[in-house]
Amino acid sequence: MAIIEIDKGSGFCFGVTTAIRKAEEELNESGHLYCLGDIVHNTAEVDRLASRGLETITHEQLEQLHDVKVLLRAHGEPPETYLTARRNNIEIIDATCPVVLKLQQRINATYHGSDTGMEAPQIVIYGKRGHAEVLGLVGQTQGHATVIENIDEIDKIDYSRDIYLYSQTTKSVQEFQRIVQEIKRRVASGVTFRSFDTICRSVANRIPQIREFAARHELILFVSGAKSSNGRILFAECKDANADSHLISSEDDIDAAWLAGKERIGICGATSTPRWLMQRVSDAVQRLIDNTSNNEEQSFINNHQQT
Repeated sequence: MAIIEIDKGSGFCFGVTTAIRKAEEELNESGHLYCLGDIVHNTAEVDRLASRGLETITHEQLEQLHDVKVLLRAHGEPPETYLTARRNNIEIIDATCPVVLKLQQRINATYHGSDTGMEAPQIVIYGKRGHAEVLGLVGQTQGHATVIENIDEIDKIDYSRDIYLYSQTTKSVQEFQRIVQEIKRRVASGVTFRSFDTICRSVANRIPQIREFAARHELILFVSGAKSSNGRILFAECKDANADSHLISSEDDIDAAWLAGKERIGICGATSTPRWLMQRVSDAVQRLIDNTSNNEEQSFINNHQQT
């Protein structure tokens, strides 16, 4: 009989858990709440909360709202969002992750620390261009930060100017260190280069744990939303540790052929994947296995009766 195990370390990180708790508290009281952007990069969880009254809005829609409550998700927001809220008498329920908030404050202090008439320092952010968290970080520099997605983009940096390097909180520690070493190699004499490892360890530490989990199972079903940056990173680690790993968004994506002959099946997910969704995948796997067994048993009985 196959053993199906859900990874104990997978599921919402602290920041996402807090954002969802704050949303549910307000929904319990009023039955409706606006959220600026998807509260989490998982369609199933967004749909669940929408059914309870959470309405996702864009920045353009925020400009048109007045005298309402709006939740800011864990990814954080640029200063302009808070200015809009004050101008429109919007009550902000701020669920910005404490790790992200601290990073915003550090970048803001570095950038505005030069308010002495001197040129603003060159701030470089290792992160995914257009990601909600990165937009909030770039906003701390009035849009002047340079975003690099990988080591291949470091030619965008001006090596004749001082460089202050930060990272999106959910990026790879190993890639960040590679970027640091390459910048050190290129930086001009007399130029200051400072790097700040601002990667969230509660996320980064999942990599060795999830690799170990993947390696001790015959089959891995990794549950993640298509928009999850963290999900793509963790799935890549699963795939590297276990070639028989499959990325799915829900139980509907399971191919029964994957389960054939597998005795140890592991289910894991991103920091944006709810535990209830992984449990639903586990239940679906069990049903598929049971149906296959029943069909094989019935086929055996039919063949036996014919003989």
